[in-house]
Amino acid sequence: MQAFLKGPSSISSKPPAAKERSAAGSSGEGKKLKPVPWVEKYRPKNVDEVAFQDEVVAVLKKSLEGADLPNLLFYGPPGTGKTSTILAAARELFGPELFRQRVLELNASDERGIQVIREKVKAFAQLTASGSRADGKVCPPFKIVILDEADSMTSAAQAALRRTMEKESKTTRFCLICNYISRIIEPLTSRCSKFRFKPLSDKIQQQRLLDVSEKENVKITSEAVSYLVKVSDGDLRKAITYLQSATRLMGGKEITEKTVTEIAGVIPRETIDGLLSACSSGSFEKLETVAKNLINEGYAVAQLVNQLHDIVVESEDFSDKQKSIIVEKLAEVDKCLADGADEYLQLISLCALVMQQLTRNT
Repeated sequence: MQAFLKGPSSISSKPPAAKERSAAGSSGEGKKLKPVPWVEKYRPKNVDEVAFQDEVVAVLKKSLEGADLPNLLFYGPPGTGKTSTILAAARELFGPELFRQRVLELNASDERGIQVIREKVKAFAQLTASGSRADGKVCPPFKIVILDEADSMTSAAQAALRRTMEKESKTTRFCLICNYISRIIEPLTSRCSKFRFKPLSDKIQQQRLLDVSEKENVKITSEAVSYLVKVSDGDLRKAITYLQSATRLMGGKEITEKTVTEIAGVIPRETIDGLLSACSSGSFEKLETVAKNLINEGYAVAQLVNQLHDIVVESEDFSDKQKSIIVEKLAEVDKCLADGADEYLQLISLCALVMQQLTRNT
């Protein structure tokens, strides 16, 4: 019994200083090993690091020089640097110490209904901006509200934003970020300076991917880099994510084009050729077997639709009339898949139409 009672005291007999040291050591080791996604690690830290968007960068740099900024609307495809650009600009304007106080960032994952706009955004916009930068640089007398993925906001929430943008123009600037400008109501677009972000060029993407590979000591073939750029469709974020996934998969070995194909879920050209040859054979049993194998292999039919579209449009084996019929069917299948239709049935439906077009030709 005595031994049992002594147990806890003997455990706590370690000096407090030693305890603190061991705790500090363990937390220090944890910090060293903390992994960061490469997308975040290589996100531009200032406006000059933003790639390919020369017009936007030029206007923002002029605004930063005068410490004045209009209301902004950034739109364009995903992964082209919209959020990175405004965050980098805000960091340059306010410095790291005032950044948290002066910037309110709301994403589509946050609740952004009319109530949030009326309460949270309005309350933040009404606060007066005070304080000066520690490094002595000019600090603008306004705050920035960043509404990321603004095209997913309801029309009522967008309408509630109009008056706030006008009333609080002395103390607050708004930056709306979206993929589709058509989903932003007209009164908001007219209050902002609009900037379109272009899909990144292949050369710029290759350069960035090679820079990341060099810094992370990744071995990758030039064909694999080119293929990464091709499968990412101008989306640098997607390309860097694929690169990181491929690095983890290979475990230090060289990344090849085959590795990228596996990581990106791209359907190999031989598989698509096999499907098309089954369609041209005129045998429905053969077509059904190939379609089942494609589904069982785990390939996404939506991915097949995208790849088949490019193959059909560029192919010389189809007449213009056949191309228009097949492409119309591809659009129909894509819509059905987006609405949650069964993949196998949609694939069979698509292949049956392709078979009809190919066998009619012979």
